[in-house]
Amino acid sequence: MSGSTFVGMPAFPKAAHEAVGNTTLRANLRHATHTIRDKRAMAVAELDDWALLREAGKQIKDHTLHHLDHYLVQLEESVTAAGGVVHWAADADEANRIVTRLVKETGESEVVKVKSMATQEIGLNEALEAEGIHAYETDLAELIVQLGHDRPSHILVPAIHRNRGEIRDIFRKEMGQWGRPAPEGLTDTPAELAEAARLHLRDKFLRAKVGISGANFMVAETGTLVVVESEGNGRMCLTLPETLISIVGIEKIVPTWRDLEVFLQTLPRSSTAERMNPYTSMWTGTSDRDGPQTFHLVLIDNGRTDTLADEVGRQALRCIRCSACLNVCPVYERAGGHAYGSVYPGPIGAILSPQLRGTASEIDASLPYASSLCGACYEICPVAIDIPEVLVHLRERVVQGGEVTRRGAKVTLKPAKGHAGERAAMRAARWAFTHPAALAAGQRLAARTRRFHPRTLPGPGKAWTATRDLPKVPAESFRDWWQRTNGGKDSEK
Repeated sequence: MSGSTFVGMPAFPKAAHEAVGNTTLRANLRHATHTIRDKRAMAVAELDDWALLREAGKQIKDHTLHHLDHYLVQLEESVTAAGGVVHWAADADEANRIVTRLVKETGESEVVKVKSMATQEIGLNEALEAEGIHAYETDLAELIVQLGHDRPSHILVPAIHRNRGEIRDIFRKEMGQWGRPAPEGLTDTPAELAEAARLHLRDKFLRAKVGISGANFMVAETGTLVVVESEGNGRMCLTLPETLISIVGIEKIVPTWRDLEVFLQTLPRSSTAERMNPYTSMWTGTSDRDGPQTFHLVLIDNGRTDTLADEVGRQALRCIRCSACLNVCPVYERAGGHAYGSVYPGPIGAILSPQLRGTASEIDASLPYASSLCGACYEICPVAIDIPEVLVHLRERVVQGGEVTRRGAKVTLKPAKGHAGERAAMRAARWAFTHPAALAAGQRLAARTRRFHPRTLPGPGKAWTATRDLPKVPAESFRDWWQRTNGGKDSEK
């Protein structure tokens, strides 16, 4: 993995085609996603004001994004005043250089990590490993992924594609290579697997001098960072090490503590289907009495300001990483997270990754098409991101090409290959819809020849009809029916 791209991954259609043939994967995904979304529905139903909370979250995020420059400066001032040090990273490479330097300055060669999408996005583990620094994941699911030499496939549950038998085998085979080995006779019962992970990680918690985290939220008015989690590993990483380094995307800011209250209601219900996360850790700078004595905050852009410049696409930056959209997406349920070629899978990944990375690569150009546009993702999003709208917007960008701003510079995108027929069809449709007589003649011709219509399209259209039937042409157009029935009146007699 380099940055946020899984190197060597094919475009989504090919990767998804291979994934749907894995029956074990599909069974694991179906069971997990249905279980999570059913529990979420019950947790959300407890709140009579859920719709108001959703709208409040949207408004807070939109306000913050419109005044991001102000709140970033306020955050830096607050963190600095509390004893922390703020670093700014324009992209993944700069962020990795900063973090690597900070770890080397401590003289340590090991770090423990809290689950963090931002560190996965920039490929931090690989960057540290290249410099001789071992990064140990401490979240249970992330530990499974790391021990299995695997890639995460879900935002909330990175190892959702693994079942208990597979996890037991990974622990038995790999734990001894990374530290304390798995207990003899380990079975696949959840309690035994959790205990094996606890014993394995406890040695690392007690030994580590450097901790690395992300953050779910940053409060601008006080410089407070917030991490919510369910296992307690995060709090161990945040409190035991002498040095704490947090890597956070610049969009994770909320202006005030009052704003934070909204998201502490919506995030746990949307992600883990809980009223409140078991562990909500907050820290502001450093303290002489306890906790890390040195705190560094690395704020990363990595395509976010470019995304912010897009009036339609910027709503993706509202995302609070709850993963609810993944659990209702029929495409994700069948294809799994790996097919998206990014640490951000599912519907949110299909709109976020192409904006953070651009659509020049084959895989990024394919992601806006990784959707049926059913709208389930929008309906369930706790901050009301209209994912279908952004998907259509990005499809237009892919097909038409044109100029976009990337990393502060104008980049010319060539029209995507393979869409020539689509562009021609759209131009023909535009001409027909602006010439009513021609449209009516075409409709009558299509109706009279419908017996001879093929079930699939030839040439470039063959791919479209490979998985769907052409709609049947009615015996007459609506226009002709309307005229024949005197505006529908005759049909009522």
